[in-house]
Formats: sequence, structure tokens, C-alpha cells
Amino acid sequence: MIRWYAPPLPRKRLAELMERRDGPAIRDTLLWFALLALSGAGLAATWPTAWCIPFAIAYGLLYGTASDSRWHECGHGRAFKTKWMNDAVYQIACFMILREPIVWRRSHARHHTNTLIVGWDPEIAVERPPSLFGLFLNLFAIRSGTHAFASMVRHAAGRRGADEATFIPKSDWPSVFRTARIWLSIYAAVAAACIVSGSILPAMLVGLPSFYGAWLQVIFGIAQHGGLAEDVEDHRLNSRTVRMNPVFRFLYWNMNFHLEHHMFPLVPYHALPDLHREIAGDCPPPARSLLHAYCEIVPALLAQRRDPTHQIDRVRAGLRPANSQDA
Repeated sequence: MIRWYAPPLPRKRLAELMERRDGPAIRDTLLWFALLALSGAGLAATWPTAWCIPFAIAYGLLYGTASDSRWHECGHGRAFKTKWMNDAVYQIACFMILREPIVWRRSHARHHTNTLIVGWDPEIAVERPPSLFGLFLNLFAIRSGTHAFASMVRHAAGRRGADEATFIPKSDWPSVFRTARIWLSIYAAVAAACIVSGSILPAMLVGLPSFYGAWLQVIFGIAQHGGLAEDVEDHRLNSRTVRMNPVFRFLYWNMNFHLEHHMFPLVPYHALPDLHREIAGDCPPPARSLLHAYCEIVPALLAQRRDPTHQIDRVRAGLRPANSQDA
């Protein structure tokens, strides 16, 4: 059993940080929905002129990028205090990000218990040696989206993937199959609306934003673990925190504090900045910006093309890797 390193943090303070509240998530979710409605209305009103481009960019990012962090936090059940609110936003965000709710909830649990443990973590974003062309394709969810639709079709037909059987219990499969059939019905209705209207505008609002709005979510996602150590029991060596501007932090729901999230996944997104300050002395310094993070990531990925064992060395930054005695 893996015993992850945890920095010293008083239990009382941790309990305070773990406290769930509805207020921050209600505020941020209403703002998210309002911005989706405004940008979507602007896209529809200006379609198909060139004036629709800025609206499409904004709508795509709010749909195909912001949904990733909402899926993530509500999947942990920590965004809201009220369960049905977490569940409702989770279902909506899952549809927008093309992640089947039950499959990905189970998959993400495995990711946390086995972060970057090769053969056990099903969510390693950059495998070794990395495929740079594959990463480029995923900027528009071409690989991940194609895989998602193939999985949906398989589940709608009542079939399971061999790897999925290792982390999804039998009791969940009827719900998995039902959800896949509902989702495919929605996409079929959108396709029918495009045919009847003679326009792809319905798909620009539902379905295609999962692809054309995915690019920033992929950039965020690679920064979480890209180039860092595999098969270690210390999140300080395999997870990265990145300082971001307020707009990115809103889109990403503070998941830029990714090292802190992996160490204490029950701390809600709105408390992660406070958690960061509490344990900063026991963690590597965060990347100063997304650009600064990629100045570290890109050379590491290029090196891994030649040598798959290459990884960014956090020990040289003064960190003492945990072992079974001090974990």
C-alpha cells in the first residue's frame, strides 16, 4: 500500500481548511452559467460573420476548459456543501468535457491513490516517451474526444472495456450504460437540428465546444504533472503548483494549486490558496507563471523523447524524498 508523504499540518487547521461551504461555489457557478449564456447568445446572434469569432473563443473556453475543473471539484464532492448541487454540476460538466460520470469518478479515484504510478494510474496525461503530435491533436480533443465517443458507443451497446473492469464495480454498469445512451441521444438531436436548420450553429453550441474549446484545458492539464517523477510516493516530486492570473484561476477553479490538492484532496478549491500558504515551507516553490512552467516542461518532454527515464529533479531543489519511515 502506498503511503504518501504529507507535510506537518495541525489537525485543527486542516479541519478548518476542509470545511465545505455552498457560498463560493454558488457564486462562481452562477457567474460561469451567466458568462456561458452571454457568450453563447453573442455567438448565435453574430453567426456566421467574423464577429462571432471572439464569442466562439470565449464560449469554447467556458464550455470546453472551465468544465474540466468543475467536473473535477464536484467529482470530489468538495465544491459545494450540499450534495445535490455537487451532483448536478458534476453531471453537467461531465457532459461538456466528454467524461462519462461514473467511469471518470472511479478513474479519478485511482489517479489519486496511484498518482503517476505506471500501470496503476489511468490518467497519466503524458506517457513516456511522449508523442508530441498526440499532444498537439489533444489541444482540440481529437484523440481524447474520439476515444470518448468510442467509449460512449461501446457503453450504449452494453459492452465494457477490459481495463474498466479493474476499477468499476458491477453495480455501476447499468448506470454507465444508461448515461451513454442518454448522451448519444442528445448528440443525435443536435445533429438533427443542424440538418433541419441547414447550419452547424446548434453543434457550435452543444458538442463542438468540447473540441474547439479544449486547448487551454490541455495546457493546464499537462502543467499538473508534465516532466515530473513517476513511481514515487511523494507528491512534491510528481505534482506541480503554478501561479496564475485571476481569469485563469476562475476558469481552473484554483486547480493550479495542484500539489496542494494532491496532498490534501478533501480541501475545497476555494481554500487551496490558504493551504498553499500553510505548507509552502515544505514544498518546492511554485512555477511563477504558466509560461515559466512550460520553460521547465518542454525541455523535459524533449529529453524524454530520447531517454524515457529522464525526469525533472526536485531533490536538487532541497527536498528530501519521503520513504516508508517518514511518510
